[in-house]
Amino acid sequence: MRMRFSWILAVVALISTAILVACSSKYSSSNNGLVVVSTQANAVMDTFSLDLGNGHMTQIFNSAGPPTNGVPTTVVLAPGGANAYVLVTQSSDLPGSSTGVQTFTVASDGKLAPVGSVEPVAGVPTAMTIDSAGKFLFVSNGAGEVFVFAVGSGGALSAAGSATLPLPTGGTAPSASALAVTPTVYPPAYSVCSGNAPPTTEDLYVTDSVNYLVLNYSVSSAGSLTLMQPSLSQVGYATGNDPSGVAVDPCNRFVYVANGQPSNSVSAFTICSKVALPSCPIADYSLLPVSGSPFTAGPGPIAVAVDPLGLCLYALDQQENAIRPYKIGTATGSLTPINPTYSGTNQTPTSIAIRSDDSWMFVTNLNSTNLSEYAITPSACTLTTQPPVQTDSNPWGVAVR
Repeated sequence: MRMRFSWILAVVALISTAILVACSSKYSSSNNGLVVVSTQANAVMDTFSLDLGNGHMTQIFNSAGPPTNGVPTTVVLAPGGANAYVLVTQSSDLPGSSTGVQTFTVASDGKLAPVGSVEPVAGVPTAMTIDSAGKFLFVSNGAGEVFVFAVGSGGALSAAGSATLPLPTGGTAPSASALAVTPTVYPPAYSVCSGNAPPTTEDLYVTDSVNYLVLNYSVSSAGSLTLMQPSLSQVGYATGNDPSGVAVDPCNRFVYVANGQPSNSVSAFTICSKVALPSCPIADYSLLPVSGSPFTAGPGPIAVAVDPLGLCLYALDQQENAIRPYKIGTATGSLTPINPTYSGTNQTPTSIAIRSDDSWMFVTNLNSTNLSEYAITPSACTLTTQPPVQTDSNPWGVAVR
């Protein structure tokens, strides 16, 4: 009887092990992609192993994901992949929660682990981005403030600079809604700037969703911000209504801004950098409107992303639950819609991420329990819809490496 009971226990142990393995993934940073998703219903982080050959996604076993110390939104991965950062907001539903930036380490098996306490941010955080060298992390809030954090050893953050968006003449109190920073690392191959020496300085572009502007800040080597005004009478560059997303192309040529309703458009600007000359009078990273801008988008665009090769732009249209592709004019920055003109997402698409090799795209669907995945054909800017990826409820932010 005792032998039979031992045999039953052994079988149960084998089944338990099999379930554990099934919920795990054999992730390898050298062979697989890593997708990180912030989810709001349970305030946890989901991680997935990405098969680079076929796009198959496998959830990494991490006890249903490490919890966040606040309601999570935007997530970014450090360029080397050693750390993930997520914006969190204090909530009475999460006792002891905070508002700011929470840091996670990324282990060799793809699992996340929180590090230290939340780095506080004043106000309600609205956007976050990291530069291509992984030197600075930038965060904005709804009160029109931008904060710069230096990224140190082990991904630790320390305050490096800040700025308050100016009040334009005749305007109202600004609100910083989106951020994008010029790259200091160029794509290693296949882009128009591959092989060129990238700049050693960087500029940060910030949208003001109240006064319908995009502003340009020069970032010092120490992380301080200096506003670069178009003129003495102008603090920024005019956009359409409710600018809520901004992107810089990977070769420092163009800036694109998603304009919400009723504009429903994408504003395009040429960056006056060495790459963009001779169309600009001086290489000071000021902006010039692209001929034909703004370009028509679908209803309610909330985000834009330029692919890692600088060939295509994708606009995320929240009101129609779709993503629209455009071909970027290499010399002019103009946008040409691609047929089919859009690919469907699930309910309330919120964030977009494209892998650095321009192979796979991911979109979170806030009012759902899944992530939309697409295979990219870079030369054509076309998307091939893949089966949705199951996540925890209410996924908000997504990052991929």
